[in-house]
Amino acid sequence: MIYLNALAVAAPADVADADELGPLLSFLHQFDFFAPVVDFFHITLNFRAEQPGLPEIFFATFVSFGLMSLIAALYKATFRGPNLSQDYVHTLMILGTVVTMIVMVVRGGSGEKAQATAFGMFAAFSIIRFRTDLSEARDIGFIFLAMAAGLAVGARQYGLALATTLVISAIIYAFSSANWFAPNRATHNLRVRVTNDINYDFAFKETFTKFLLMFDLLSVESIQAGMMTELRYTIILKPEFSPSELVSAIQQINGNNRVYLTSTSPNRTLSRV
Repeated sequence: MIYLNALAVAAPADVADADELGPLLSFLHQFDFFAPVVDFFHITLNFRAEQPGLPEIFFATFVSFGLMSLIAALYKATFRGPNLSQDYVHTLMILGTVVTMIVMVVRGGSGEKAQATAFGMFAAFSIIRFRTDLSEARDIGFIFLAMAAGLAVGARQYGLALATTLVISAIIYAFSSANWFAPNRATHNLRVRVTNDINYDFAFKETFTKFLLMFDLLSVESIQAGMMTELRYTIILKPEFSPSELVSAIQQINGNNRVYLTSTSPNRTLSRV
């Protein structure tokens, strides 16, 4: 009789504990095999506490750093630009970890105070400006990914942070490896220097028609004290010709003066395969 009464008293506490575990630990709580794992997080790290203790703070910091390392490795693996910035990769790792610390500080308040601090932090992040230009638009996406993961860890949503970071990273790696939405033909920037005695409106017409699918004159600039003219074009090269063939043909017309050909897509090579 005493044993049954003890079970009746213990059962509600067990259920209450299960409700406090959170989505990830609640799922693991269903399997006896993961009981030590659940006990480690729920008892050793004391996830039930209203405010995170020192063990959980260390745990959250290491989790955040691990997720930031994964995001940084993903950025490096999928980067296709000409120059990989080590400083930017380090910034991703620092940014996410610092965001975790800030959110844990925000949670130090109670009720309305925590909400007010959270809105203030959001406003502060909204006015952040980078002193250096980002090389690619995708860099902004990685910044927001690092911040989101750091926010989730700081809010003690460890399962959410881990699951979403892994899924988003896998999606990014998949469409980067498959080269989704790549342009069918790469465009190039062409800069040609000619002497003033060359009528560039007609001099390159036949050559461009032969080698190019499309060309558009962007600018005409007088250089070298008015002794020469520099032309700037946007062009699309025909697939059967290589850039070197185009450059050689132009040099025969402009008297071996400077011809500068660059790709508008740094991840694409100018050489013909």
